[in-house]
Amino acid sequence: MNLIDVHSLEEFRTKMSEERRLFLLIYKKGSESSDTAFSNIVRGASLVSSLRIFTADVNKVRDIHPAYSIPTAPALLEFEKGQVKNIIKGAHDAGFYKSLFERAFFLSKAEKEGKSIKNVTVYSTPTCSWCTTLKTYLRKNGIRFTDIDVSRDESSAQEMVRRSGQQGVPQTIINGEVVVGFDKSKINRLLEIEG
Repeated sequence: MNLIDVHSLEEFRTKMSEERRLFLLIYKKGSESSDTAFSNIVRGASLVSSLRIFTADVNKVRDIHPAYSIPTAPALLEFEKGQVKNIIKGAHDAGFYKSLFERAFFLSKAEKEGKSIKNVTVYSTPTCSWCTTLKTYLRKNGIRFTDIDVSRDESSAQEMVRRSGQQGVPQTIINGEVVVGFDKSKINRLLEIEG
C-alpha cells in the first residue's frame, strides 16, 4: 500500500492520469473523525500491497474538495478511469476499508489479465450446507461475490423469490442470470470456470 500526499488539484490530476483505479482521502488532520478514518484506512489497506491511496489534508490543500463537491471531511473518493465512481463519507472501521480495497485490487487484477468482471450475488442461510459448499467453491476459484443472508434480511428474501419464483437456497445471481441450488455445470459456464 502506498499513501501519497498531494498538495494541489493539478498535482492530483497529473498523478491520477497514471492510474486506472485509485482512491483519494480528503481529510482534516486533527479532527477526530478524520484521524480515525485515516488510521483505519492505513490498517485496512495494509494487506493490499499494490494499492495507491492519495491523501489531501484540507488544512493544507484547498482546491481539491471543492472540485469534487465535497463539503465535509473525511471523505474517501474511489476513481475509475479518471472519474469518481464512489464517495464514502465519514469514518468506518478497518474491516470496511479492507473489503473495499480488496475488491478494487481484485478488479484491477482481473482487468490486467483481460478477464471479464462478473457480478455475483449468493442468497444463503447460515444453516444451509449447500450454501457453504457453493461459497467454498466460489472462493476456491477466486470468484468474488456478495453474500446475502436471507434469514436476517426479509426484503432480500422477497427479492430473491421475485427473481426466481423459488424460496430455497442457495440461489446465485450471475450477471443477472439466476442459478437455483448448486448447479455446478451452469455456474462453471456462467463464470467461465474450467473443470
